Amino acid sequence: MSTPPDQTAPVISLRDVTKRFGETTALDEVSLEVARGEMVVLLGLSGSGKSTLLRHLNALEQSTSGDVTVLGDEVSRLRGRPLRRLRSRVGFIFQQFELVPSLTVLENVLTGGLASIRGPRLGLFGYTKANKLDALGHLDRVGLLDRAYQRADTLSGGQQQRVAIARALMQRPDILLADEPVASLDPESSEQVMRLIREIAAADGLTVVCSLHQVDLAISWADRIVGLRHGAVVLDTPVEGLTKAEVMEIYGRVATSTAELEAVQNELLQAEAAR
Repeated sequence: MSTPPDQTAPVISLRDVTKRFGETTALDEVSLEVARGEMVVLLGLSGSGKSTLLRHLNALEQSTSGDVTVLGDEVSRLRGRPLRRLRSRVGFIFQQFELVPSLTVLENVLTGGLASIRGPRLGLFGYTKANKLDALGHLDRVGLLDRAYQRADTLSGGQQQRVAIARALMQRPDILLADEPVASLDPESSEQVMRLIREIAAADGLTVVCSLHQVDLAISWADRIVGLRHGAVVLDTPVEGLTKAEVMEIYGRVATSTAELEAVQNELLQAEAAR
């Protein structure tokens, strides 16, 4: 008889993880644990290592040194079927949605379940009735059931991101990763998407790791904020009682608004371009 998983053990664990791309250090001895059901937001300027860290959690990147353990598996050891099994348990939401524009909303959501579907798929006819009912149920959860047969490229940005969330849910994941999921959305759509992610995570018991650059959203929706600068963790704290000024220390100065943060980021990017 197999031993049931320890429900108190962290579902994500990084130990002294370093990732180098040539002479560039993208992650610098990062150690981090994420508990089951926790919503962690990664904050940092562009190039701070947020996306690289997320890509280590489903083995899209392998560390130069250190250990990454996800759902009890040491990621660097996984190959073939065990790796595919892990990836099927880790949903990923992208900044640019990554939908197939010419397909219907329903077809895009159905692609999220491909890991568990065998045989060729020719449009909607390649999926079972159970598959389609499952996908329609997820569309209902994100408020887009009435758009199921509409082409994906006719939707607004916020609607497309909700389709992407429904697609990730088709995997029935244990972990949901989101890489700047609202970076290309207006403020109202950003709030809607973050609220949806939070509500679904709470209802399904999902663990969420999400990268953002909007400090206000991070404080509003995260359980915990992890700040990265130059690939290193410079802040790791629960959100409760946290002030914006404390968060802004990630960036080496105190700011009072997201607009000022964006100004700091632009300033740093311009300085880098001038070198």
